[in-house]
Amino acid sequence: MNSSDRTAADLLRSALAADPARPLVTFYDDATGERVELSVATFANWVAKTANLLQSDLAAEPGDRLALLLPAHWQSAVWLLACSSAGVVADVQGAPATADLVVSGPDTLERARACRGERVALALRPLGGRFPQPPEGFADYAVEVPSQGDRFAPFAPVDPEAPALAVGGVELTGAQLVAKAREDAEALGLVPGSRLLTGHTYDTWEGLSTGLFAPLASGGSVVLCRHLGQLGAEGLAKRVESERVTNTAV
Repeated sequence: MNSSDRTAADLLRSALAADPARPLVTFYDDATGERVELSVATFANWVAKTANLLQSDLAAEPGDRLALLLPAHWQSAVWLLACSSAGVVADVQGAPATADLVVSGPDTLERARACRGERVALALRPLGGRFPQPPEGFADYAVEVPSQGDRFAPFAPVDPEAPALAVGGVELTGAQLVAKAREDAEALGLVPGSRLLTGHTYDTWEGLSTGLFAPLASGGSVVLCRHLGQLGAEGLAKRVESERVTNTAV
């Protein structure tokens, strides 16, 4: 990755320039049997569409706070990078009542209704499917995002020294996020081409770092497993082998 990268969005752009076809996020939900693999190019396309939704349809501006009420999921990773692209602060599991807008999964809709700004809901169904019946008061992400543009350009440059992420009572600028992700990648032994398997949740820095930022910062990829405890030791060993996992954080 480039030493000049100072935001998570910069890291993604560097990954896209280096090898767009390689896997970046491989997602498993061991409660449903779902598996999704996204190349760098496919992931970046989802990020661009989501950032365009944020900036244009939702009128989010740099510095706005987005309460991100989502579990460890490939679409959660997309939203984290979309926020970075648009200069929006991703407040992971933050209070909707004090946020400018909220993004919610199906299990946190009532909590999300406390937000007075724009509300977006994700069904988190296989293949990014929509809700059978859209939740009242929410835009359905799966309905809104496909028509968005495949390329994103922020209306104003994103300041790497501005707040970018809040999680677990810690707030990081874009530059601090990148620095911590690089430190974590080194501590985990990640190098270009590494495949890190993790079962951590997305409500701590450790979970976000192992589940996205550290692999991205190292030129590696992540095997992100939700409900990993349901897999069992034999199943985990088979997954490590089949996914060519080089490092684990479970």
